[in-house]
Amino acid sequence: MGANEEKGGTCGTIFLKYLLFTFNFLFWLAGGVVMGVGVWTLVEKSEYISLLPSKTYAASAYILVLAGAIVMVTGVLGCCATFKEQRRLLRVYFVLLLCIFLLEVLSGVLAYIYYQQLSVELKHSLRETMVKKYEQAEQDHVTRAVDKLQQEFKCCGSNRSDNWADSLWIRSARAEGRAVPDSCCKSPTAGCGARDHPSNIYRVEGGCASKLENLILDHLKIIGMVGVAIASIQVTGMVFTCCLYRSLNADTL
Repeated sequence: MGANEEKGGTCGTIFLKYLLFTFNFLFWLAGGVVMGVGVWTLVEKSEYISLLPSKTYAASAYILVLAGAIVMVTGVLGCCATFKEQRRLLRVYFVLLLCIFLLEVLSGVLAYIYYQQLSVELKHSLRETMVKKYEQAEQDHVTRAVDKLQQEFKCCGSNRSDNWADSLWIRSARAEGRAVPDSCCKSPTAGCGARDHPSNIYRVEGGCASKLENLILDHLKIIGMVGVAIASIQVTGMVFTCCLYRSLNADTL
């Protein structure tokens, strides 16, 4: 008997087929959501990734994009396997579900590990980045990221505005007497960073490090929640697949 031989099937088998088809449609939609979250993380905050002490955050987002793409392909494969009652395809489908599940778990573990390390690492690394890389040769992406961070979150310096006193750029002639970059100003204009006064410069408790930390933590929570939600759905799908596979085997006896 061929693997793709059509079966009449019992009521239980027919019920499982439609249940698994519905699951696969929802699974396909979920794949789009997962991939969308990963792409959004990489595109929306791509400049800030250059300010982070490690690539773990970016790796988590890339894993989500990969998992989302595989989920969408797997959803289509699951629909074909379900309605054609091909047990071989069901086995392939189950393996793909398991692989996606492991990818989601890996993404969640990376997000959790980075969540624990972020606070201590970020405060030190952001200060080093601002001091040594801002307005330096071949570091335009860092300069843009720092300026955007300070303007978007209305902050100045890693921990406080006087962190800029140690900046290689501030201490050079190219700074033209500025105490802080112009992006620290409440109303940015050329050269406004020369006047280091609370009425002109943002003074935020914890500086930009605390703002960036909160941003990344919020994103990590989203990545974690999406990963857990999809992983839970995948477990359900694997159970349905096993049940249908067993039911098809029983029908052939």
